[in-house]
Amino acid sequence: MSILKYIKNSLKVIAFTPLVVMSACTSEVPKQASHQKLVDFVDPLIGTGEHGHTFPGATLPYGGVQCSPINGVSGWDWVSGYHISDSLLIGFGHLHLSGTGIGDLNDLIVLPTEKEHQLDPMEQNREKLPYTQRYSHDNEVAVPGYYSVLLENSGIQAEMTTGTRVGFHRWTYPQSAEKPSMIVNLGFAVNWDGVTKSSLTQIDDFRVQGERLSKGWAEDQRVYFEMKFSQPIEKINIEKEGERLVAQIFFKNVDNQRQVTAAVGVSSATLEGAHVALEQEANGYDFDLKKQEASDVWEEALSQIKITTKDEKSRAIFYTALYHSKIAPVTHSDAQGNYKGADHKLHHADGFRYYSTFSLWDTFRAVHPLSTIIESEKRNADFINSMLAHFDETGLLPVWALAGNETNCMTGYHAMPVLADAVLKGIEGIDPNRVYEAMKVTSMQDERDLKAYKKYGFIPSDKGGESVTKTLEYAYDDWCIAQVAKHVGDDAGYTEYMKRSEGYKPLFDPETEFMRGRLTNGTFRTPFDPAEANHRENTDYTEGNAYQHSWFVLQDVQGLIDLFPSKEAFVSKLDELFTVSSELTGDNISPDITGLIGQYAHGNEPSHHIAYLYNYAGEAWKTQEKIHEILFTQYDNTPEGISGNEDCGQISAWYVFSSLGFYPVNPAQGIYVIGTPIFEEAVMKTSNGKEFKVVANNVSKENKYINKIILNGQSIDRLYITHQEIMSGGVVEFEMTNTPNKQLGVSSSIPMNAL
Repeated sequence: MSILKYIKNSLKVIAFTPLVVMSACTSEVPKQASHQKLVDFVDPLIGTGEHGHTFPGATLPYGGVQCSPINGVSGWDWVSGYHISDSLLIGFGHLHLSGTGIGDLNDLIVLPTEKEHQLDPMEQNREKLPYTQRYSHDNEVAVPGYYSVLLENSGIQAEMTTGTRVGFHRWTYPQSAEKPSMIVNLGFAVNWDGVTKSSLTQIDDFRVQGERLSKGWAEDQRVYFEMKFSQPIEKINIEKEGERLVAQIFFKNVDNQRQVTAAVGVSSATLEGAHVALEQEANGYDFDLKKQEASDVWEEALSQIKITTKDEKSRAIFYTALYHSKIAPVTHSDAQGNYKGADHKLHHADGFRYYSTFSLWDTFRAVHPLSTIIESEKRNADFINSMLAHFDETGLLPVWALAGNETNCMTGYHAMPVLADAVLKGIEGIDPNRVYEAMKVTSMQDERDLKAYKKYGFIPSDKGGESVTKTLEYAYDDWCIAQVAKHVGDDAGYTEYMKRSEGYKPLFDPETEFMRGRLTNGTFRTPFDPAEANHRENTDYTEGNAYQHSWFVLQDVQGLIDLFPSKEAFVSKLDELFTVSSELTGDNISPDITGLIGQYAHGNEPSHHIAYLYNYAGEAWKTQEKIHEILFTQYDNTPEGISGNEDCGQISAWYVFSSLGFYPVNPAQGIYVIGTPIFEEAVMKTSNGKEFKVVANNVSKENKYINKIILNGQSIDRLYITHQEIMSGGVVEFEMTNTPNKQLGVSSSIPMNAL
């Protein structure tokens, strides 16, 4: 929530003076008040409106539990379980997706209640559930690691925080509560999810155990849990029909503050794993202490980048973006190191933590490159080794891994840039030869239209749907494989995959200057409308159109420019993208195309690098104009403040990078292309213990142009900085002005090779 709302809610507990409240509201405050913490600037409600698809509840960075409210609606804008437009709850779940375009999880629903209810395990209509709760957003508190809401029907205050694999709850019952109790609903499902098995068993006076197995977007999802309560159980009413189960657990009493606390340990592998999670994280716990520990973990995570600015709004957007960039991937191996693998067998993560929820079509672009800078090498290595374990289990690298499953969602095989990035940047704890072998095997399969891609050098539109997007993405991914081949000394492999990386060339139509679907007979598919944006069917583009997808040649931007008659023609086509009508055509327009500036669609990932391409054609000032416009029009500090699906942190990671002044156009290349900074100063703590400082002298909303770049005291006339320069520590200074410097970087080129 906003700082103002945070203070307003805090007034219920701590007495602030009016002066303090007023000082927090003003826009011209000291650069950063010393008493404020970075967590105070995060608003988890940002993105819960429009199509952001985020959740407001409690989790830890990359944690295995996400305790968050569930509205109980099956709908596209409720894929995280929650939408700001709603005011009815069916309970609180322990597993949630952040910002995805498909709905699943919302598993293990609990809800405190004050009286006995008639239970129907088959009821899936929230309007007919007898225990649903109304709530007001004025009575919600959402901060990193903690969520609280007043349940209006029952008068119960519900609070939650989390550990790594344990959700912690505290319920404060009113004096009027007839029978302090809680509901456990293992049968209710939303969107694609459906339960296949459920059980609940009382273990002793304070504990229950159970399981919920389900099938949805995640084909075989397993949640084993153990709950431990602070008050003894009086009785349990269980209603079960088929595999749907709902239960009400009654407590013998409440404590002298009329409270009951609960700890819920989870595992994807076994009941024992859930029990061990409780033993490790919840033995004799104090709720307020756990809440503080969660806040401290987030404070440390957010401290990896410290910004200086007078712009309170942009500060809130930045730290919420940094927060959102750290929610996924999520911890999937349990407290014993066991996990349900993608081959539907149990495995043990030996020497690493196994992660799942890899939204790679989105996150390879900025989330993982950001991670390689600021997260520990161990965490980055664990990401990679999780992908390699997935390969060992299935014979292929992950495409979109969820809850230990392969969903095969989206196009390309974008584990490649993440793996290549880690290898080329020298992340310790991974085996480059093992990475290369997994890459080769995955790239030589015949599924996912790769048979046609290998035969023709591109995917003909009469041989596969979304042929342009698939071809362009495979070509980029193959460039990434080529770099790893070179790294491990396979010269023949390097040559082969570099040739495959040229697959974009046959799709360029010099007449229209778009990438177009091409038939096996060599002709372009007709009719052609660059604004046509059919969703996933009868189209050559994925969640987009020719305007948005024709620029995806990350590995060879110069080669793309060379397909145009001149650099001026390339720039003119870029200009057209941002200035043409935003009207989309087609019979089934993709709902993912949002955040439009002309036909540039910031709400979906294929557009994210495009504004930086002016740099490659010698017109950096236009990149600066466009990036500045996107930063200040496509983000806000409101629930509607994310212009499209958050997609496990990618929309946010773009903001983190771009607001600092640079972005990884080719995420595996080892360079960051200059944009325009918006903060006076930023300090990045790198994973190797160094600090890289970004200074923007005279920066303001008017002074959005860069006049001069100084790196470690030396003026440079290039439009990029390298990964090594960041990781070595130092200072980059941008001299900002309100007048474009049209000569900046003109005399130098951005390299196409990996550095």
